[in-house]
Amino acid sequence: MAIEAGPIETAQPGAVPRRPLGRLSRSALTRAGRAALLATGRAPVPDAIEPIVQAHRQHHPQPDLALLARAYRLAEEGHRGQTRKSGEPYITHPLAVTMILAQLGAGTTTLVASLLHDTVEDTEVTLDQVAADFGPEVAYLVDGVTKLEKVDFGAAAEAETFRKMLVATGDDVRVMVIKLADRLHNMRTIRHMKPASRVRIAKVTRDVLIPLAERLGIQVLKTELEDIVFATLHPEEYARTRAVVAAHEARPDGLLEPFAGTLARQLAEAGVTAEVTVRPRHCVSVHRVLLKRAAAAGPDGRPQALQPADFGRLLVVVEDNADCYAVLGELHTCWTPLPGEFKDFVAAPKFNLYQSLHTAVQLPGGEVAEVLVRSRGMHRVAEFGVVALGDPHQPADRSGPAGPAATVAAAAPGTPAAGDELDRTDPARPGWLSRLLAWQQETPDPDAFWTTLRDTLSDDGEITVVTEAGDTLHLPVGASCVDAAYLLGEETGHRCIGARVNGRLATLSTVLRDGDMVAVLTAPTGEPPGPSAAWLEHARTPAARLAVERWLAGRPDAAPVVETGPADSRPAPQPPQHQPAGARGRAPVAVAGRPGTPVRLARCCTPVPPDAVTGYPIRGGAVAVHRTGCPVGERMREDGRGPLSLTWVPGAAPPNGYRVALQAEALNRPRLLADLTAAISGEGVGIFSADVEAPRELRVRHSYTIELPGAETLPAVMRAMLRVPGVYDVYRPGAPREDAGDTPVRNGFAAAGRTADPAAEDPAEGPVGDAVGDAQDSAAEVAAGRNGGDPAGGAVRPSWGMHGRSAAFTGGSSAGDGGGPQG
Repeated sequence: MAIEAGPIETAQPGAVPRRPLGRLSRSALTRAGRAALLATGRAPVPDAIEPIVQAHRQHHPQPDLALLARAYRLAEEGHRGQTRKSGEPYITHPLAVTMILAQLGAGTTTLVASLLHDTVEDTEVTLDQVAADFGPEVAYLVDGVTKLEKVDFGAAAEAETFRKMLVATGDDVRVMVIKLADRLHNMRTIRHMKPASRVRIAKVTRDVLIPLAERLGIQVLKTELEDIVFATLHPEEYARTRAVVAAHEARPDGLLEPFAGTLARQLAEAGVTAEVTVRPRHCVSVHRVLLKRAAAAGPDGRPQALQPADFGRLLVVVEDNADCYAVLGELHTCWTPLPGEFKDFVAAPKFNLYQSLHTAVQLPGGEVAEVLVRSRGMHRVAEFGVVALGDPHQPADRSGPAGPAATVAAAAPGTPAAGDELDRTDPARPGWLSRLLAWQQETPDPDAFWTTLRDTLSDDGEITVVTEAGDTLHLPVGASCVDAAYLLGEETGHRCIGARVNGRLATLSTVLRDGDMVAVLTAPTGEPPGPSAAWLEHARTPAARLAVERWLAGRPDAAPVVETGPADSRPAPQPPQHQPAGARGRAPVAVAGRPGTPVRLARCCTPVPPDAVTGYPIRGGAVAVHRTGCPVGERMREDGRGPLSLTWVPGAAPPNGYRVALQAEALNRPRLLADLTAAISGEGVGIFSADVEAPRELRVRHSYTIELPGAETLPAVMRAMLRVPGVYDVYRPGAPREDAGDTPVRNGFAAAGRTADPAAEDPAEGPVGDAVGDAQDSAAEVAAGRNGGDPAGGAVRPSWGMHGRSAAFTGGSSAGDGGGPQG
C-alpha cells in the first residue's frame, strides 16, 4: 500500500481524489503501519505491550520484539482468569511493572523476566518451562523474585524470601531492580488492601525496600516509594504537607524561575552549554525541610516558616565533567556562596555512584538557593542508578547510538576502558551487598537475619577510610575501629589490641569519619587475646557483631581482654589467680596508728608494692600515698605536712588494679608503637593512656599508663617491653631517692623539672582506686612525676645512652636484659 503526500489533484469524472498524508485518519495510519510490518516479514506485537515497546525503544532502538511478545502471551495465558484486589485482570500488574522498567531503561531480558515474574509463583508455569522457552538467564531472574511459600516456611517466609533475593542479587543485581518495580506498582494500588496489610507492607517498604533503592541509586523509585509510604503511615501529616506544596504551586514562582533564567544567560555568555531547570522537591523532602525549619527558632524566637527556595533546587546539566566546574566558577563569582554548603561528589562519588556538585548561593534579596551541577551521564546515573549501567552480562556497545550505559560508564571517574571486564561495575559490588552476603551466611535464624537486615539498611550512608597500607575500606556511617578491624578479617579483629587514626593512638570505640586513615594494631601471632563483651557496644556492622558474639560464645570462661582507651569503656582486669577475690577493693596500704583511714595512691609516682612509700595527710582526712623520695611528697613535707608511716597490706589491691606509669626509650622505627602495645597487652595488662613524643636524633620516648591486675605482673611487663626490637630502656618515671631502695626490675630517672603545689590535693578524695579525683591535683602530680629531678637510687647502674645521654639500668640481671642495646 503506497501513500503519497502532496496537493489534491484535479478530480476526473468518476475518480476519487487522493488525500495528502496529513489528512489520513488514525485508523488508516494504524493499518498502514501494520501493512509495513507485514511487508518486511516482522510480526506485529500485541496491542497490550505496544506502550512498553515505545518506551523501550527510547533507550534501546533495536529490541527483540518477538521475545517480548512471546513472554507476554505466556504471562497472559497463565494469569487468565485471575484478578487483583482492585478487581482488574491480574495481567495488568506484570504489564505495569514492565512499563516501569522500560521507562527506567532496562534491557530486553529484564523486561521479559518482569512480564513472567509472577508466573512461577501464581500459575501452572514451571521454572523449567521458563528456562526452556527463554533461557537460563531469564529463569534465574524469575526465580530470584519468586516468593517462598508460607506453607513451607511459616512466619519466616518473608525473611527467607528477602534472604533468597539478596543472594540472587549478589550474582545479578537485576533481581532487586525487578523487585523494586514490583513493589512500586503494589504501593500505587495499596489502597485496595486491608488497613492492617497496608501498614505492614508500608513498614517493610520503608525499612528494607527504600534503603535498597537508595543503595542501588534508583532515585526515581525511591522518591515515589517514600511519598506513598508517608501517605500510608502518616496520612494527616502527609495531607498537611501536600496542602503546603499545593499552595506554593498555585502561586507564581518569583524566585527560582527568575534565578534559573539569569543563570542560564550568564552561562551562555561564558560559553558554557547547559540546561538549567527548577527541580521541585517531593513531598517527603518538603516535610523534612518543614521539620528542620520548625525546630530552628527565628530572630523573633518563633519557629521559622518555609521559604520559597525550600520547595525546589536548581539543576544544571552540562555536556562533560569539566563544564561542571566551569558552572561552579560562574556561580561563585556572580553570587555569594554559603560556607560549608559545597560538596564535590564528582571527584569523590557516593557509594551508589551518585555524582554531582552541590552548592548554595545567596541571592540579592537574601534568599538562599541550592544548586546541583552534573553532566548528562551523571544525571542518568543519579536518576536511574544501576539500571543506567545496562545489562551486567552483556558487553557495553560504545559505538552504536544505543549506548547510554557505555556513556554513563565512561563518565564515571576511574572507569576502565572499553573491553575491560570491570567496566560493568555497579554500585552493588563490592561494597554493602558483599557485606550483607557475607554475614547472612552466619545468621541462620530468620528473626535475627530480619532484624539485622533492617538495622543495617537503616544506616544513612557509607564512609570510606584508608589503611596505612593503602587499602580502601567501605563502612557504614557510625562505624568504629572495631568494625574496621573485622573488615580486614576475623583473625585480625580477634587479635586487635588498639588502633591509630590519622597518626594518633585512638580507642577501639572511636567513630571513624569519611576519609580517615586508620591502622589496626594487633597482638603478635599465636593465641589471639580475643575481643571483650564491651566491643559489642562499639561494633556497628553485622559481621563484627557476629564475630565477637561467636568468639565469646566459644569461650564463656575466658578472661575479658582489656583494650586501650578510657576506663569506662574497658572491662575490669581480673585479679591474679592466687589472690582472694575478697581482697580486691580493700585499701592496699595501712596507716600506722590510724586504722580505717582512706588512702589514695598518688598518680605522680604511681606506687605499687613493694615500693617504699610515705603518707601525707590531705584535706578530708585522707592520706596521699607517695613513693619515698617523690618530688611532690618532698614538697608536701617542706610545706609542713608531717609524713606518716605506711605499710602494704598483703593480698589487698585497689578495685581496678594498680595504675603504673612507664616510659620506654627506643630507636625510632615503623610499627614501634604497635609492637610495644602488643607486648603490653600480651601480658594481660590494660593500657589506660599512651603518649609518643616527637622523635629527636632518631630517638623516641613512649609513655604509657597501665593498669596492673597485681603488682607482681610489673616486672614481666617491663621485661616484655624491653624485648621489643629497638627499645633500649624501660623505666618508671619519678624514681625514689638513692636511700630509698629500688624497685624489683628496671628503674630510671627523669630530668629535673617542675614540681606541683601540694595545696592542690583534693580534700574530698575517696579511697584508693577511686578514678574520680581532683583534676588540678592529678595534673600537678603527673606533671611533676614526668619531670621530677630525683637522682638514681641505690643498686642502679648508670650507663651512657645514645649520643652521651645517660640511661639507668639495674645492677641485677633479668630475663629481659638482653632485649635491647645497653649503651
